[in-house]
Amino acid sequence: MSKPLKQIHLAAHFPGVNNTTVWSDPRAGSHIEFSSFAHFARTAERAKFDFLFLAEGLRLREQGGQIYDLDVVGRPDTFTVLSALAAVTERLGLTGTINSTFNEPYEVARQFASLDHLSDGRAAWNVVTSWDAFTGENFRRGGFLPQDQRYSRATEFLATATELFDSWHGDEIVADQESGIFLKDARAGAFVHGGEHFDIAGQFNVPRSPQGRPVIFQAGDSEEGREFAASTADAIFSRYGTLKEGQEFHSDVKRRLARYGRSHEQLLILPAATFVLGDTDAEAQELAREVRRQQVSGATAIKHLEFVWNRDLSGYDPDGPLPDIDPDLGEHTIARGRAQVRMYRDPLTTARQWRELAAANKWSIRDLVIETGSRQNFVGSPATVAESINTLVQADAADGFILVPHITPTGLDGFADTVVPLLQERGVFRTEYEGTTLRDHLGLAHPDAVAEPVTGRVAS
Repeated sequence: MSKPLKQIHLAAHFPGVNNTTVWSDPRAGSHIEFSSFAHFARTAERAKFDFLFLAEGLRLREQGGQIYDLDVVGRPDTFTVLSALAAVTERLGLTGTINSTFNEPYEVARQFASLDHLSDGRAAWNVVTSWDAFTGENFRRGGFLPQDQRYSRATEFLATATELFDSWHGDEIVADQESGIFLKDARAGAFVHGGEHFDIAGQFNVPRSPQGRPVIFQAGDSEEGREFAASTADAIFSRYGTLKEGQEFHSDVKRRLARYGRSHEQLLILPAATFVLGDTDAEAQELAREVRRQQVSGATAIKHLEFVWNRDLSGYDPDGPLPDIDPDLGEHTIARGRAQVRMYRDPLTTARQWRELAAANKWSIRDLVIETGSRQNFVGSPATVAESINTLVQADAADGFILVPHITPTGLDGFADTVVPLLQERGVFRTEYEGTTLRDHLGLAHPDAVAEPVTGRVAS
């Protein structure tokens, strides 16, 4: 008997801190005007996507003391954007990236509970940590936490926020004109938490939200990050979009669930994925090459190489050979606020491997960066892309994908109009929303210990 087809989950990523957007394209729009976010969200909802995803950068990135040329300057606050989008969408989930290193549980829990109410149960929180003192300078003296402490803080942060979400017991809010608003059960909202990172007590002032608590996403790929996701997250934002790597990551994270008493269905694996569509596969391949060269200019290639070399390489020709000097292994001072700095944990080995690749393929610096950087995951005609997505999901390399277009806000339109109908025809993607909350879309149960959500209605 054949295994039933998995239903594919799809989401849309509005790029924030990124090397994806082709700013030189005349179709590239604003990343601060609300009309850009509204168009993107409405397209995703029209296509019946599960959710929209917003990344967030807490400080403008610098390289060589200057703002990095591909950074997004002027990106609005995440909660402000998602709250506004709640008013112009009806079913689309709204996922925001909020840092656990530089915020406090009460504040974040209150903001997400409020968003969940405003959106009728469509809020999700991508829990992230921050490792660099450069970003931390915006928040506190000393700047950052060591890796073991930031995950320890993140774990307690989420546990504390969950205690706040769960502090309401479904009690009705009662009010009259003479006495004002009061609670039938004074215990509702009360909390006490004492731990290594947080020692707080009080009354949580936002009632239970429609889906109990927001859906929890996690994006770390380290050992600590995978374990954190397996223990607490509802979905993990993965960077593995190929068959072999995707299956290995999918299997690794899913097998960790049992030790926390969780089943495979309680955690979704959703890699980020870029795409390029064409009328034919050949046309799409040609367009993909053009897009990559637009994403990686000569200046960008040099800056990318500086992530690894930790040296000023501005004197090198991007169309020439790689530097013959080795990376500087001292404190990283070239690129500040760059996640890529942490991706290359052994710069000497990376430099050696890149030189060998460049020599074997006769690549210039720019060629190397284009070929070794993040490539488009899905390239081809709509039929080819639909087949590729379905193949990976059915093979358990992923449970779905978070799509990152190279043009915003209109870059999702073609996918919605051409690829989604083909997935619907295969019976692997919804034609209509069947529920109202994000938990409904993702097939996630309402938290077990949750009573019916409080409506805040006035008693008659």
